[in-house]
Formats: sequence, C-alpha cells, structure tokens
Amino acid sequence: MAASRAYMDYNASAPLLPSAHAAMLAALEASANPSSVHGEGRAARRLVEAARRDVATLVGAKPEHVVFTSGATEAATTLLTPDWQMGRAPLRMAKLYVSAADHPCLLSGGRFAAESIVRFGVDANGVADLEALAGALDAHDKAEGLPLVAIHAANNETGVIQPLREISKLVKAAGGVFVVDAVQAAGRIPLDIAEGYADFLILSSHKIGGPQGAGAFVAGSDLMMPRPLIVGGGQEKGFRAGTENLAAIAGFGAAAREAADTLARMEEVRSLRDELEAAIVSLAPDAEVFGRNAERLANTSFFSVPGIKAETAQIAFDLAGVALSAGSACSSGKVGPSHVLKAMGHENTEGALRVSIGHATTHDDVSKFVAALTQLLARRGGRPQAA
Repeated sequence: MAASRAYMDYNASAPLLPSAHAAMLAALEASANPSSVHGEGRAARRLVEAARRDVATLVGAKPEHVVFTSGATEAATTLLTPDWQMGRAPLRMAKLYVSAADHPCLLSGGRFAAESIVRFGVDANGVADLEALAGALDAHDKAEGLPLVAIHAANNETGVIQPLREISKLVKAAGGVFVVDAVQAAGRIPLDIAEGYADFLILSSHKIGGPQGAGAFVAGSDLMMPRPLIVGGGQEKGFRAGTENLAAIAGFGAAAREAADTLARMEEVRSLRDELEAAIVSLAPDAEVFGRNAERLANTSFFSVPGIKAETAQIAFDLAGVALSAGSACSSGKVGPSHVLKAMGHENTEGALRVSIGHATTHDDVSKFVAALTQLLARRGGRPQAA
C-alpha cells in the first residue's frame, strides 16, 4: 500500500500481514501435493495441518472440524443445502431462514430453492428481529424437515453485532441447525464455537490479513455434515474435493495465529473509529451514522451525508488518497441503495459510505480522511465546521 494513501476498506479485504506473506512464500517452496505419501508430500501435508490447527484455535474448535475451501462464499454454499448427513443416515433441512440484512452469499440461499428461503427482518439498528424469527420457526412444519438458520455474526456494512446466543436458543428450541457467518467477526470479537451457540462457522482468510482464495467452514461437532458441494478426490475427508491451495492455506493459518494480537488491539482501533465519527458529525451535523445505537465492530463506520452521492464521494476520496467503499465490495460496480439499510427501514441511502479500519490504521490516516471529507463538503456548497 502506498505510504501516501490511507487504506480504510478492511471489511472488503485486510492488507496482507507480513507473517502471512512469509508463510505463503515458504509454502510455495513445498511444491508437492499434500495428498502424496512421499517425503515431499508429507512436508506439504504438515503445512496444511498446522494451518488447520491455527484456524481451529482462532474459533475454539477442534482441528479435525475445520474444512478448507476457496473462500467464504464456497463455504456458505456448501452449508446452505437441504441435504445433510448424520452418520450414515440422511438428514433433510426443509427451509432456510436468513435475515434481510445478510451478506449476499447467505441471502442467495446456496443450494436451497427460492421458495424454501424465508427472510426475517431486522430493527432500525440492524439487529435481528427475534420475535419475527421466533414466529417463523414456530410456523415451521417439522414433518417436511428441519429448519436451517443462517446469519452474520457482524454485518459487513454497518458492523452491527448480532445476538447470537439469543438466536441460538430459538434455533435449538425449534430443533434446527444454526450457521453463523463469522467472516467480519473473526479477529475483531471473541469467537468460541465450543460454547455451543453455533453449529457451524464460516471464515475468510483475507478478512483477517491472510491471502484471498482461502476460507473455511468450521463444525462444532462431528454429529452432522452437509452434502459436499465439490466431490472428487476425497480431500478434506471427502467434504471438499480438490488439491488444497497450499500457499493460501498456509497464509490463512499465519493470519489466524496473529488474530489474538489483532483482537487485543481492538480498543485502540475503536478509539480511531470514534475519532473519525466525531469528525464526521462535527463537519456535517446532518450526517447519519448507521447502527451507532447498537453494539458494533470497533473498526466499522457506515454513514451518509445528505446531498452527497456515494459514487461521487468514492471518487473524491480516492483522488484524495483515501480508499473506502460504498458498502459490500461484492456489489462493486453496482453502486446503489444498500439492501442492509433498506432492511433497517432507511429510504434515502444512495450516499452511504463505509469506512473500515484495522491493525495498520494510524491517526495520520484519520487526518487524511478528515481533510478529504472537508474538501468534499466544501464542494457540496455548505461550509463545514471545524473538526
């Protein structure tokens, strides 16, 4: 990243950690297939299993319950299926329940038919409507199969954290399975699948400072598993076929090892985020920070300023040396109203911008953001107040 620029788009992809970069380079030297039984193959296998242990430690899981994938979308598509297995017996999920503010990889429903997907709402702060979910689960017909509930631990746009334990109680009371998209939460809030609130977690390497192209789904036990999405050679115990992406997995493991240190720095990150938000509302008193009345990730701020469109603002910030986004990077090239804000009841959301920071963010970065915002507001025609 150029030293003169301020990178504030961690929720899209965190900068690659030096340790992850080093681990990837070392893994590239081990060019053998991890499934080969010769010495070179066994050396490659050791790198995969070391990374599996590190990823498991990140979320309090057993290493054998970690299944590597090409990323979080593949992990989600694998888990969001009606067809499961409990031991040798087939197990059917009749419907999928997702929140209206979820990431597109959950909202798309994976391998569920469109008519089998039920969306439940969120409140004005972006927190799941527990009454709506409870009502939907109460109406579920168990004769058709079990309910599968999937939700993000923390929203990728607003950073709002969901009440996972309360949701888990509803799911368990309905006899269902609970999948948690922990992509934005990992390394930012404590996660421990051993506590039993989730049956499965979804993780992504590049959100925690690892490389792109690696992810995982993590099981809380070996009681049940989904029908594999990718079948073939039997890698990952048959749950995800295909030769492992050794370098990406090694980098993922290295980033997972550093996640504890990253988590310890979250209060420092929060203070920078709060400094940034204070400047926003000082410069533009009519600005709105979405989800600020709910518990949020320490690194995320999603805001809008009346009279400024997101695409115009993104270009202005970029030219000023500040990298940020207008919501999910998965919607890049399709700038428009945020489905998350629409679910929260907001109508005019075309100017919403997301700032997401992390371990390498500095006060200088915040100052660059404030200077760029000051210039943008001046062009809007108003006279920004002093921050």
